[in-house]
Amino acid sequence: MRGDFPENGSRRCDTAAETKQLGHELGAALEAGDVVILDGPLGAGKTTFTQGIADGMGVSGRVTSPTFVIAREHRSRDGGPSLVHVDAYRLIGEGSSGDPLGELDALDLETDLDTAVVVAEWGGGLVEQIASAYLKVTIDRETLVAQDPDSEGRLIFWEIRVPEQ
Repeated sequence: MRGDFPENGSRRCDTAAETKQLGHELGAALEAGDVVILDGPLGAGKTTFTQGIADGMGVSGRVTSPTFVIAREHRSRDGGPSLVHVDAYRLIGEGSSGDPLGELDALDLETDLDTAVVVAEWGGGLVEQIASAYLKVTIDRETLVAQDPDSEGRLIFWEIRVPEQ
């Protein structure tokens, strides 16, 4: 990740557009080999955030939740890295082989993960096996909704993590 995006931080995003904008800022700083793990409950805004990342990276294709296909690859429009958007829940959940990296490889993506950016929703438990460091992004929708049930806001926190060896 290039240094123009802070390695650790937080931001309040009061709208989906602000969530996408933060994702765009991150996407513009991502480089091939970067891994981003998105954590948050259903409906928190993980896919909305990823749409912003895709926009910031300049990749093609409509970004939607990869729940049923497990992973989608979006190729760069300008020679940059591809975006591999993964629903890791299906790779590490019930019915998985217990080898998340093998399952990710078995998806037959037409890219080398070293030349792409991987964004994994529900990625905890997977990244320790595929990355020497990763950016963990936590999206909290519950705090602001508890304060105001009509709120569309999110608190988004991020930090670089290095898995224990």
